[in-house]
Amino acid sequence: MQYLELHENKKHGTTDFPFEYHHIDRNHARYVMDHHWHEEYELIRVIQGKLEMTVNEQEFTLCSKELMLVPGGALHSGTPDKCIYECLVFDPNIFLNENGIISGWFRRIVSRNLKPEIFYDSEKKKIISIARMVFEAMAEKKHGYELAVTSGIAMLFSAILSDKLYESGPATPERESRKIRRIKKVLDYIDSNFTSDITLEKLSDVASMNPKYFCRFFRKITNRTPMDYLNYQRIEHACYDLSHTGQSVTEVAYRCGFNDLSYFIRIFKKYKGVTPGKYRE
Repeated sequence: MQYLELHENKKHGTTDFPFEYHHIDRNHARYVMDHHWHEEYELIRVIQGKLEMTVNEQEFTLCSKELMLVPGGALHSGTPDKCIYECLVFDPNIFLNENGIISGWFRRIVSRNLKPEIFYDSEKKKIISIARMVFEAMAEKKHGYELAVTSGIAMLFSAILSDKLYESGPATPERESRKIRRIKKVLDYIDSNFTSDITLEKLSDVASMNPKYFCRFFRKITNRTPMDYLNYQRIEHACYDLSHTGQSVTEVAYRCGFNDLSYFIRIFKKYKGVTPGKYRE
């Protein structure tokens, strides 16, 4: 997986084992986790440094050994500070095939009628310990690791339930998620059309807002202007192409939506601190 899509609508892992692991340091193509979402849950663990996370406009600071459980469908982003972290994207629907009691609990989780807490600090020792075991199993991939990971995730939710680290009740009312749905629609459009000519007016139309208000709205949630965000996403895709394909710098520029090579090089250096050619080395 490239770990680049804003709306990651592909399945993570395999049908039989829907778990996908990423170890992320400053050399990773997606070291900065820009706003994105996926239907699966995501478990994030900081190994060292700090990770500033935003989940549906809630802000959190994760330090070493702290944990975050991002619910499926949540818009989230992360800004690392001298950070190494790891992520596990997984589909809890796999547990719906278990016996009645187990599937009953996970049905409540999947339907959002039972909402686990998002942030777990170092004081939640039992949960932190279980998560560490799960990540170690995924990273080492020893014979039979799938059993350790699957049972570990079940143990993690069991610990969350036994310690009452969740909320019960109906899903979030529609009015509370209107802004998030609107931003998702814009990000989805960018993800599908970043290779094409995209104007501020077009993004405003997608959001059903006038351009002036849309700019303020977009920046409040993403901390970027719409066009800055678009250029950043194009450069992220360019980094992947430079690292994983044999295309020339000019081909990568055009492939990623830049019609002017000089402008592409200038914007690339703005975000990455080096030219595309130097980055490829």
